[in-house]
Amino acid sequence: MRSLADCRWVQDSSSVLIVGPTGTGKTYLSCALADQAMRRGYSALYFRAPRLFSALLMARADGSWPRFLAKLEKADLIVVDDFGLAPLTDGERRQFLEVLEDRSGTKATIIASQLPVSSWHDVIGEPTVADAILDRLVHNAHRIELKGASMRKQKPRAKEKGKEEER
Repeated sequence: MRSLADCRWVQDSSSVLIVGPTGTGKTYLSCALADQAMRRGYSALYFRAPRLFSALLMARADGSWPRFLAKLEKADLIVVDDFGLAPLTDGERRQFLEVLEDRSGTKATIIASQLPVSSWHDVIGEPTVADAILDRLVHNAHRIELKGASMRKQKPRAKEKGKEEER
């Protein structure tokens, strides 16, 4: 993490792949890295994968596709959280490839997923497109693999704590 804090990976247009079980801090780390990048003057966008794919499909349908692609391409960093919760459709994988192609070698990307990278090929689906997507993400990527129990189980939530105090 310390080596990523200087944001050289953003300057170098690298990827960061964060994987691990539910509740281990993938979203937290993704957002912390994006926050650090923004503090250093970089622009960043955050998306949960299902909403990014939905927005891509909507942009195609309503004619805002070129503007939305330009927005994604312009950002120094995009974070795609919860990648691989469901298999990608043909449209999702092709549009995701287009986004990554526009950014490849010029902009940074963070992908957070519960699945190990070795399972991404199956989630993406069609082998040729999966190879192309993974080629743009995986090579020269910084990888963080988180392990352990969910941090959400370790601490009572503020609402639950308040209810316990009322009793």
